Amino acid sequence: MPNNACLKLGCIADDFTGATDLANNLVRSGMRVVQTIGVPTGPLATDVDAVVVALKSRTIAAAEAIAQSLDALKWLQAQGAQQIYFKYCSTFDSTPEGNIGPVTEALMDALGTDFTIATPAFPDNGRTVFKGYLFAGNVLLNESGMQNHPLTPMQDANLVRVMQAQTKRKVGLIDYKTVVLGAAAIRERIAALRAEGVGVAVVDATSNDDLHLLGPALKDMPLVTAGSGVAIGLPANFGLEPSLQASQLPAAGGWQAVVSGSCSLATNAQVAHFKASGRPAMAINPAALMHGQSDAVVQQVLAWAAPLLQDGPVLVYSTAEPEAVKAVQTQLGVAEAGALVEHALAAVARGLADLGVKQLVVAGGETSGACVQALGVAQLQIGPQIDPGVPWCHAPSGVHITLKSGNFGTEDFFSKAFGVLR
Repeated sequence: MPNNACLKLGCIADDFTGATDLANNLVRSGMRVVQTIGVPTGPLATDVDAVVVALKSRTIAAAEAIAQSLDALKWLQAQGAQQIYFKYCSTFDSTPEGNIGPVTEALMDALGTDFTIATPAFPDNGRTVFKGYLFAGNVLLNESGMQNHPLTPMQDANLVRVMQAQTKRKVGLIDYKTVVLGAAAIRERIAALRAEGVGVAVVDATSNDDLHLLGPALKDMPLVTAGSGVAIGLPANFGLEPSLQASQLPAAGGWQAVVSGSCSLATNAQVAHFKASGRPAMAINPAALMHGQSDAVVQQVLAWAAPLLQDGPVLVYSTAEPEAVKAVQTQLGVAEAGALVEHALAAVARGLADLGVKQLVVAGGETSGACVQALGVAQLQIGPQIDPGVPWCHAPSGVHITLKSGNFGTEDFFSKAFGVLR
């Protein structure tokens, strides 16, 4: 007997910020949502409509990403999930080896389904898909700054080509001319594609209206793969409507801090805005973490922050321009440079919590994963939205935390976030 007969949607996210991004959209559409950090070891103890299992699988080896995703699937099935949602970033960032394609195929095989859709469209954050091409704002993905991503540089905006390079199944397209005609037309197109042997279809979406039209067409699909945008059209399939009660969190207290490890254009601007506001900020130079100096750097940061916290939020960041990041990578290698920064910022986050920080903003997907693990967070209740795709969350320990994808948020995000929580 399933432990939660009411569990409607079981979600698997390939990073921690992406998980909260998805959970945020589900909450805003009326679902009660819990996010777990990794695959739980026991049954679900809370009566909710959806669970988002947050993995840190976007940039690991494809075989390990598949194994973790299948473990998450088995747990969600044991909880009675009626539909599975594999969530990846709205920039679709990956490599020719994966991990979006390999994980999608593994989940399809495990669920015994021969067809699914793929679309990272999230119009509220400027991510749109048109004729199979992904746009970030007004430019193609490969002109948006994502071509300089340190781990998953995106050189091609054509999602059909990108997905086809990662999967053995034939990849097709459901274009905007079909989407605007609504669910019946979309279902007809799906039937036609399946008859042609297509296993994965990229779907155009340039507005929330498109996503709401897509939602009903996915009602009986065992597996949905997408960014977080598609989530706004799914709760209605289960008879749910938006409700403020779904996003209520306990009252916040304690000191405030921001930890930023993203090198995206958006986060660079947010760091600059915070510093220009006159709030205290301290940079961690990745090169300073070399040769066993990480512990000393972390202690220096915490000693700097301790007397400042009583006066308002502080910022600790390793955000840097692409040229600076590449210089460190040349010395250390991509993986080692990234791991050094993640571990240092995670240690900073843990130290800030020990100093009394109970309201923590973390920027960057890899950084968020490292920080929540260092804080021992196993589960998050999803609360109110700060900016599209970024909600406040509450951990059982009493810490309020937001996990911000590097590309998300307005320039004043770091300052605005604490106002939203108040």
